[in-house]
Amino acid sequence: MALTASALAARTPDTRDRYVDLLRVASLGTVVLGHWLMAAVGADGAVGNLLAVVPALQPLTWVLQIMPVFFFVGGFAHALSYRSRPVYAVFLRTRLQRLLRPTMVFIAVWTAAALTVQLAGGDTGPTGVALRLVAQPLWFIGIYLAMVALTPPLLKLHERYGWGAFCALVAAAAGVDALRFAAGVPYVEFLNFAFVWLAVHQLGFLRADDRIRRPSALAVTGLAGAAALVALGPYPLSMVGMPGEKVSNMAPPTLALLCHALWLVGAVELLRGPGSRLARRPAVWRAVVAANGIAMTAFLWHLTAMLGVYGAMLALDVPLPAPASAAWWAQVPLRITAAAALTALLVAAFRRFEIPAAVSGARSGTGAPGAGADGRSRPDHASPLAAPPRPSASPAPRRPGPATGSSPAAALGITLCLLGVLGLSMTGFGGLLEGRSAVLIAVDVTAPAAIAMALGGWLLVERAGRG
Repeated sequence: MALTASALAARTPDTRDRYVDLLRVASLGTVVLGHWLMAAVGADGAVGNLLAVVPALQPLTWVLQIMPVFFFVGGFAHALSYRSRPVYAVFLRTRLQRLLRPTMVFIAVWTAAALTVQLAGGDTGPTGVALRLVAQPLWFIGIYLAMVALTPPLLKLHERYGWGAFCALVAAAAGVDALRFAAGVPYVEFLNFAFVWLAVHQLGFLRADDRIRRPSALAVTGLAGAAALVALGPYPLSMVGMPGEKVSNMAPPTLALLCHALWLVGAVELLRGPGSRLARRPAVWRAVVAANGIAMTAFLWHLTAMLGVYGAMLALDVPLPAPASAAWWAQVPLRITAAAALTALLVAAFRRFEIPAAVSGARSGTGAPGAGADGRSRPDHASPLAAPPRPSASPAPRRPGPATGSSPAAALGITLCLLGVLGLSMTGFGGLLEGRSAVLIAVDVTAPAAIAMALGGWLLVERAGRG
């Protein structure tokens, strides 16, 4: 029988870096609340963005756009996990099991729903918009898959060059922006989906080896760099995407967003002391453990819940005030409460597909999170409840194992999966029967093809990891 969150919290080793788990929960929670707040739906069902309606609110994205923190935490976790399981196929399956199980369920459920709606002729108007928007959280999954896939070679570069490897990625991101804005090279901007986010991920490697010694310098450099780029360059003020804008800092990411990530990482590292003390409080830690166990499911379904609330309001003829009006702001607490309640119902329905991986140690009788059968703490972060020891100043020694890339099937599987998930985040679930397409890295991809790649890639990773 799976242990409860309270039991797992009580059995957490003292060596666990609980602040990392707190950052994971806080970053995803902020993203969810931000999405719920930014959605501005009019009486006609048109979906807008609050930041576009009230541009004066855009500076808030410099604090609330904290998705880079999640990728930073991911780098920390992946470094420790690969060092404990340096077999590529096994590492991939271990890291992706909890991520892809709920994702594939989400894709399957929405594919079936979209086909049913389309066959009934109801995939137009607000419903068609909803079928496109509910897939947007998948972009994050696709980027995260790329980070997992490239962890072994980039970790090797980190162990050899340290900060030099990070600086090389920053230089590459700056070069891409120069080619994009100064030379007008087409499609080159898509390379920054890799360079920018992998640079943030590389900061997690540095955190795992306790090599971020001057977080204040990192924060000041990042904040000053982002401010200068926005003030003097072609970069917009908002650190999230805005509808209709010619240049977005997010899609594809820019050097300005990378500077923003540096500021955020420096800031959370400056708060490491008080944050760690907060995370060690029993009530706080129990909440963190419980939230981590359902975080991916909640993230996948939170836009579904929000659109469901707005859909119900339209169906019941509940007045929708003009976005950003006094009546609209007065309605915000009720809408967010309703979205949270509906998300909780969806989590209750689908959490079973995330929890088995999250509490696999409990099911196999291994005891406390991060402890083996002998009760000793092990350097693993395969799930949010697997506890790595507190990082040391030097990299942990690796166990002997096959070199990076030892499983071509696993590498092919994760490549197909990330391309499929990214493609689906762009096409959405609308127009499945017509084969509606979107451009993914200069190539047209349809929703059915994206779904097939995602499912096929996941099966390859599962099979290779078991072998």
